[in-house]
Amino acid sequence: MTISELKRTLIGKPFPTSQEIHERLDKMRALAVFASDPISSNAYATEAIMSVLIVLGSGALSLTLPLAMGVATLVLMVVFSYIQTILHYPDGGGAYTVAKDNLGTYPALLAGAALLIDYVLTVSVSVSAGVRALTSAVPEAFDYRVIIALAAIALITWVNLRGVRESGSIFALPTYAFVGGVLLTIGIGLLRYTGLFGLEPLPSFHESVPATSSLVGFAYIWLLLRAFAGGCTALTGIEAISNGTQAFKPPESENAAKTMVAMGVIAMSLFVGITFLATKMHLVPTAHGESILSQLTRQVTGTGFIYYWVQIFTALILFLAANTGYQDFPRLSSFLAQDGFLPRWLQNRGDRLVFSSGIVVLAIISATIVIVFRADEIAMLPLYALGVMLSFTLSQAGMSQLMGKIGRLKPGESAFTGVTKIHYEKSWRWKKGLNIVGAATTGMVFIILVATKFVDGAWIVALAIPLLVFAFHKINNHYQSVAQALSTKTFSEADLLDVANVVIVPIGDVHRGTLRALQYAKRIATDVRAVCIATKPEMRERVERRWSRFPKLTAGIELIIIDYDYRDILTPLVDYIEKVNQNEFSGWLITVVIPEFVPADSFARVLHNQTANLMRTRLRECEDVIVIDVPYHIANCDEKSLAGINRKLR
Repeated sequence: MTISELKRTLIGKPFPTSQEIHERLDKMRALAVFASDPISSNAYATEAIMSVLIVLGSGALSLTLPLAMGVATLVLMVVFSYIQTILHYPDGGGAYTVAKDNLGTYPALLAGAALLIDYVLTVSVSVSAGVRALTSAVPEAFDYRVIIALAAIALITWVNLRGVRESGSIFALPTYAFVGGVLLTIGIGLLRYTGLFGLEPLPSFHESVPATSSLVGFAYIWLLLRAFAGGCTALTGIEAISNGTQAFKPPESENAAKTMVAMGVIAMSLFVGITFLATKMHLVPTAHGESILSQLTRQVTGTGFIYYWVQIFTALILFLAANTGYQDFPRLSSFLAQDGFLPRWLQNRGDRLVFSSGIVVLAIISATIVIVFRADEIAMLPLYALGVMLSFTLSQAGMSQLMGKIGRLKPGESAFTGVTKIHYEKSWRWKKGLNIVGAATTGMVFIILVATKFVDGAWIVALAIPLLVFAFHKINNHYQSVAQALSTKTFSEADLLDVANVVIVPIGDVHRGTLRALQYAKRIATDVRAVCIATKPEMRERVERRWSRFPKLTAGIELIIIDYDYRDILTPLVDYIEKVNQNEFSGWLITVVIPEFVPADSFARVLHNQTANLMRTRLRECEDVIVIDVPYHIANCDEKSLAGINRKLR
C-alpha cells in the first residue's frame, strides 16, 4: 500500500473546493464542536471555587453560590460581547480580528499569542483530565496514563483530519449525553429540594472542616478574588464560536450568534444548577477524592443508571473538550498566517477542507506538553486560563472602541473600519459600557491569575506570550523582506542575469541515470562538463574505462576528474562549481544538472539519493547557480534482468 493509498484509507477521499459549503456545520453539530470546552468546564468549575474557600473552613462554602452568580454574570457579559463580535465581524477571527481593527497590531498579536497558547493547553489539560477520570475508575491503568493521553490526542487528531462535519457528528453524542444527564440530575435535585411530587428531600451534610488559616482584611478579599478567578474556568472556550463563524452554514453570523446564545444558556444552567445544589447539600471538596459533580449525582440519583451515565459521559466530554482547541487553533493560525505572522502554509486547507497543517502542529505541541507533564492536568492548571482571560480583555476593549466609532456616526450613516462595515446603532452607549465593565473584570481576573499562580507555573505562559509575539514579528519581517526583494516596482530588464552556455553534471559513476542527465545537458548547452570526484585511483580508472564505452553519447562532453584524498566529495565539487561561476562566468547564471534515480519502492527511496539531497542543499547557498534534477525511474526488475544490465554496464 502506498502512502497515498494509506492516506485515503485513514482520512478519506478529497473534497472538491466547491463542496466547502456543504461541509459546513448546522447549529446542532456546531454546538458540539465549538462548545465542548465551556460545557465540560462545569465538571470542575464549582469545585474550583470551593477548593479555594475551604481554606477558611466548611462554613465559608456558603459563599460559593454568590461567587458563582458573579461568574455567571461575567459569562453572560462575555457571551453578549462575542455575539456583537460575531455580528460585526462575520468572517471570524474573534479577539485577534477585533483587536487588530480597533486597538492596533501589538494588542492583536498579544490576543493571538494568548489564544494559541490557551488552545494548546486546552488539548493537553482536557485529555489529561479525561485520563484522570479513566484511571480513577481503573487504577491499574495509571502507569499507562501518558500512553492513553497520546492515544486520545491521536484519535481526536484523526477525527478532525477527516473533516469538520464528520467530527461534529462524532462528538455530538457525548456532548448532548453529558448535558442531558447533568440537566436531569439537576432537575431531580431541584424537585427533591422543593418537595414537589412527594419526592424524598435532598440529603444535607454538615461535615465540619476546620479552617487552615485565619484571614482578615485585604487577605480575606484576596482569597475571595482567588475563588472567583478559579470559578472563571467556566469561561474557557467561550470565544471559540466567534473564531469559527465561517464554519457555519449560511447565514453564518446569524447561526453562529444563535449557537453562542444556546451555549451560554446551557453552560450557565449547568454551572448555577450544580453550584446551587452543592451548596444546599453542604458538599465538601476533597483534595484527591470524589469530585463535587460525582458526589452530587450520587446523592441526588443514587448509584444507578443515571449516576454511571453522568460519570461515563463526564469522562468522555473531558476528553472531547480538546476538540475546541482543534477547531480554533488551526483557524486562528490561518488568520495569523494570512497576515504574515505565521508560516504561509498554515492558511492552506487540506484534502478534507480543514486546516490540516494547523491540526497536525497542534497535535505535536500538545502531545509534547502531555509527555513533559506526565499527563498531570493538576500541574498544567496554573498555566491554563491566563491566555483566554487576556484575549477576553482585549476583545471587549476592542468592541468598546468599535461602539465608540459607531456612536460617532449619524443615524443612517455607515463607514468602513478597514476590516468591517459598521452602521449607526441607537444602543451603542450601553453596549460600549457593558464591554468596558466586562474588559475591566476579565482584566482583573487575568491579573489575579498571574499573581496567584505565577510561582506555580503561570510564569511559563507569562514568558511565552511575549516570546511568541516576538516570533510573529520576526516571521513578518522575513515576509516583508521577501516581498520587497521580489517587488517589480523598480524592476528593469537590466536587473536580470544572462544564462551562461555551460552545464555542469556531477557524476559518481557512468550508468543509465548519468547518461540520461548528460543527454539532457547537451540539449540545453554546448559546453557540458561531467565532473567526478575520485577518492581512489581505482575509482578514476573505473570511470574513465566506462566513459570510453559510450563515445557517441559522451562526444562533445568534457570529463573532469578531480582527485581528492578525503571522503567529503561535496566540498571539492561545490568549490569547482563556485570557481566556474566566479572566475569564468562572473555575473552569469550557470546550470548544474543532477542525475537522480527513483526506486519503484517508496521505502527504498530512503536508501538512495542522500548525496544528491545534500548537494542540492549546498548549492542553494550559491547565488547564481540553477539546479535541475533529471530523474531516472527504476522499474521492478527480476534478478536475471538486473544481472544482464550489470554485465552490459561493466
